[in-house]
Amino acid sequence: MEVTEEAREDGISIVPSSSLTVDVSLPLSQIKPRIIDLCRSLFKEWSCLEDSRFSVETVSGGITNLLLKVSVKEDNGNDVLLTVRLFGPNTEYVIDRKRELQAIRHLSAAGFGAELLGVFGNGMVQSFINARTLSPSASALKFDDSEKQRKYETVSFREVYDAVAELKDLTELLDAPVVFAHNDLLSGNLMLNDDEEKLYLIDFEYGSYNYRGYDIANHFNEYAGFDCDYNLYPDKDAQYHFFRHYFQPDKPHKVRDEDLEALYVETNSFMLASHLYWALWALIQAKVSPIDFDYLDYFFLRYNEYRRRKETCFLIARTYLTNS
Repeated sequence: MEVTEEAREDGISIVPSSSLTVDVSLPLSQIKPRIIDLCRSLFKEWSCLEDSRFSVETVSGGITNLLLKVSVKEDNGNDVLLTVRLFGPNTEYVIDRKRELQAIRHLSAAGFGAELLGVFGNGMVQSFINARTLSPSASALKFDDSEKQRKYETVSFREVYDAVAELKDLTELLDAPVVFAHNDLLSGNLMLNDDEEKLYLIDFEYGSYNYRGYDIANHFNEYAGFDCDYNLYPDKDAQYHFFRHYFQPDKPHKVRDEDLEALYVETNSFMLASHLYWALWALIQAKVSPIDFDYLDYFFLRYNEYRRRKETCFLIARTYLTNS
């Protein structure tokens, strides 16, 4: 109900809304009739269609949302494809859904991602993107689920607070520009249509204004894949290749060396911020999420990577600032 009301308050009057909710914990066989009822409620032209006209299948079952593909055969014989995204339980603790709807409305108008077609009690309906998600070369992530309470008690929140404060002081000296950032550009949120050679960015639920270097660094951190092999983090040459095409995709060789160096320092400083952010995100999820995932182990994974990289990154930044 909150998502629907917030959509109305934000002026999204042209987008159909419904107060219906769908329990994300149900098996697909029980979710399907609820999704069909939802489609009939949102889109009046389908209100009299029989159940057999609807097909519902799972696209992905991530650790935050459940994504469903809905196919509808209309009276004229056309097949319409939709994406229904069901928000995971308790995700409102870490995701501002009102902000997400605001972002999606503007991003859709600008041609980014999927079009927002409707909102309901605990999710949204968007156009279906006919493309495949990118995937890292590493295999699925697995964690040991033992002694969680003992591990939690070993976390030094004083140390975490000091780490955030120290990094904040450093990054404020970099004069990094603020842009609208995706903030979660892992491989599963990048979709590639091979025939059109067109790349789509999807799932802007963490999208908001942020430092440019953070979004790039966060993307680089995702090169680690599901095995979280951070040795796959791109080296300086690979980063410069990315930066050149980021600055001037049509004339990458025209980018100035000083611009490359500045963005390199900026990105690798905010790389630490990315590790801290997702470490703290994991702590919150460990306490509130009912999803079977070892968020606590993930906290230590990201926090330990921050520790491992800190000295080198701080040295790069301080040397650059001194020479500047």
